[in-house]
Amino acid sequence: MFKELYNKTIKLAGHRKSKFILGFISFIESFIFPIPPDVLIIPMTIARKYEWIKIAFIATIGSVLGACLGYFIGYVFFNEIGLKIFEIYGVDDASFLKDKVSSEGGVIAWITLLAIAGFSPVPFKLLTITSGFINFNIFYFILISLLTRGSRFFLIAFLVGNFGPTMKKIIEKKLLKFSIFFSIILVVFAYLIYKFLNNFI
Repeated sequence: MFKELYNKTIKLAGHRKSKFILGFISFIESFIFPIPPDVLIIPMTIARKYEWIKIAFIATIGSVLGACLGYFIGYVFFNEIGLKIFEIYGVDDASFLKDKVSSEGGVIAWITLLAIAGFSPVPFKLLTITSGFINFNIFYFILISLLTRGSRFFLIAFLVGNFGPTMKKIIEKKLLKFSIFFSIILVVFAYLIYKFLNNFI
């Protein structure tokens, strides 16, 4: 089923309203849709290499707005909607996570998970919904979502837009390794912001 959905999503990259479709898919991918926006970003950027900034911007805004909806679902409708989305991805229960975030160490661990999920192929939607469920700080949530999703989409669009189809093959093969490396950098950055804001406030 996912393979068929993947192929249909790729075909949408050539649609005359592909930018709107990209924004929509970026939005719903953050809380339920299984196919990442990269599937549209790469072919769209190859076809319109001078518009790579606009393409990445649309994907980033759509994704962060979708993440906020995912947060809201987790915060207000976790039992009614959130759990059903979790079941689609084979996760039966997330209630144990509340205790994990009760300490400072838990907060840092959650920031780490959000950063990795935001930049890597790890299902971001599960983290957005759970963030709302555990009442994770909304400011940190939006900031990390913006940093990680924006970094990922802008990096992919920049590389493909400037180096073409050759870079597409490299990204597809090396994305996971590079995502982990870049996520570590973002985690450190997010931690420094977290400590600074705590001291400042």
